[in-house]
Amino acid sequence: MHAPTPPAAASAPSLQRRLGLWSAVAVVIGSAIGSGIFRSPAGIADRLPGPLPMLSVWVVGGVFALCGALTLAEIASALPKTGGTYVFVRDGWGRLPAFLLGWGQLVMIRAAALGAIAITFSEYLHRVLGVDPVAPENAWQVRFGAAAAILVTGTFNILGVRLGSTVINLTVLAKYGGLLFIVLIAFAIGLPQTGGHYTPAVPAGSITMTAFGLALVSTLWAFDGWADLSYAAGEVRNPQYTLPRALIGGTLMVIAIYLAANLAYLAVMPIEEIRVSKLVAADVAQRLLGPAGVVFVAVTVMLSTFGTLNASLFTTPRIFFAMADDKLFFPAVAKVHPKFETPWVAIALTATLGAVFVLLRTFEQLADAFVTAYLPFYALAVAAVFRLRGRPDYAPSFRVPGYPVVPLLFVLSVIYLLGNGFMNPASRWTTVSVFGVLLTGVPVYYLTVGRKAR
Repeated sequence: MHAPTPPAAASAPSLQRRLGLWSAVAVVIGSAIGSGIFRSPAGIADRLPGPLPMLSVWVVGGVFALCGALTLAEIASALPKTGGTYVFVRDGWGRLPAFLLGWGQLVMIRAAALGAIAITFSEYLHRVLGVDPVAPENAWQVRFGAAAAILVTGTFNILGVRLGSTVINLTVLAKYGGLLFIVLIAFAIGLPQTGGHYTPAVPAGSITMTAFGLALVSTLWAFDGWADLSYAAGEVRNPQYTLPRALIGGTLMVIAIYLAANLAYLAVMPIEEIRVSKLVAADVAQRLLGPAGVVFVAVTVMLSTFGTLNASLFTTPRIFFAMADDKLFFPAVAKVHPKFETPWVAIALTATLGAVFVLLRTFEQLADAFVTAYLPFYALAVAAVFRLRGRPDYAPSFRVPGYPVVPLLFVLSVIYLLGNGFMNPASRWTTVSVFGVLLTGVPVYYLTVGRKAR
């Protein structure tokens, strides 16, 4: 007789592949469309005060995002693992650059982004409730509202992938539909009244290379989120099929609505008014629909920013989860909730840091450093394709068209933007300080996890 086989030990809970194609597309759109398209046009028009220069920087920003999305679609189809860009940088360039990516996300990037988005949400929530968010006596009330929004969306994502993705799906429909409605009424009602404000296309002095570079950074804030789906690649069903289609399709949908929105703004308002309009969509809606239009836009911005918060807290904690699973972070951060099957410690950590940052910093302080801090890691993730293609076990189901021009164009654009940041006195200090914070991760790495790797 054979001895009875002992029962198998219960396996530890793990992340499950639950995201289908539409939910994956919604993550891309939900991560990208936040406060940028509502807050950035004024600053962009101020730097490039001409219809064609203003529109061209949005086109270039869209091409930039599309080049990155096409490249990451290839890499993600070959490496559909939780952590996304962290995994791409690690496999392409090694553990130290991957650690620095996570270090930057931990100490600055993600908490700053969450804080900036949450402040915008809280401002418009208070506006809808009849409280002036700009009044000094309401400043802390707005910040506490922002912190609460971060913690609530974090809770949604701890309670399950299905709940988190459902919130993303619903808010994506609301925000995309709201923007589309503004576009349609601008062309249907505003354009026949004004004839549009598209000429002169390039007024004298409306474009310089330096101003274009600074404006491009603002558009990248608005486009950011096109890569966030890759963080949750380990939870996407049929990833070789779904990831490329979702990354590319979602990015194209964001580009389309952003260009349409800017054309719609110009249909109603001249460039001189756009450049001083802090919320151009609200001003457009007010001219076309009166006070009801302002309420409509305020609600749209609330839904948009709340959805982006939720999407960000769905995707980004997967970086910390992957780092911990890779022994580059505290092991507890790699824990999966036994009931909800979510990386709950990583989500709780990300939400807590975001809530703390929003109580300590203003919107401008939070937003200014974000794009500069993450650009180098986007470039490393995209450039990893050059190294990965030389490996025999690299087998993507999708290959970036126009290789090597498309990824090279993305990398060269990042070099230009960072160089412009260092050279321009208006942004030099921010750029230097951001890189200083990122580089503090080097000694941290060698004093902690890096010692074991040598």
